[in-house]
Amino acid sequence: MEATSDTSSEVTAQTDTVVRPVRDVDAEALGRVHAKCWHETYDHLISKAALENVSPKRLAELWTHWVSQGPDFKMFAALVDGEIVGFVGSGPARDRDAPRPRELYFIYLLDAYHGTGIGQKLFDAAIEPDEPVYLWVADDNPRAHRFYTRNGFTLDGATHTEPFLGETLTEVRFTR
Repeated sequence: MEATSDTSSEVTAQTDTVVRPVRDVDAEALGRVHAKCWHETYDHLISKAALENVSPKRLAELWTHWVSQGPDFKMFAALVDGEIVGFVGSGPARDRDAPRPRELYFIYLLDAYHGTGIGQKLFDAAIEPDEPVYLWVADDNPRAHRFYTRNGFTLDGATHTEPFLGETLTEVRFTR
């Protein structure tokens, strides 16, 4: 496994990485990457049967809606050699009792690109330096917890159970 990780890092270091706003034409590719990221991220938290019902087509339809939400919403894609490998989205807080005015809705990056700096580039595109922001993340996602802590977030003690693919997922809230 270590050789694979080293190879991925070496390959990524030699490729052309671009982070740019999401476009309407990205919806299908984003749907595919989104589905794969969910499999990679949640396979230890959600049953295989639930994850097998993730439809790249349905996620592409969601992306078509998300892309057109307006200037308060920041949606960016990371591309390596012209192929989408990750994405991020932030916008106005969705919770009634939101601790900050802005929320990081999601940030996903294909496993092969973890540890390459692309996740940080995505984060920096969607969140201003020192911007007050909050997010919800799966309680059992230590890699994400470390990433958010490095970016100045702390757990604020709030938790909730969220329906996810017909099952439930416990999430914790980080604020900055």
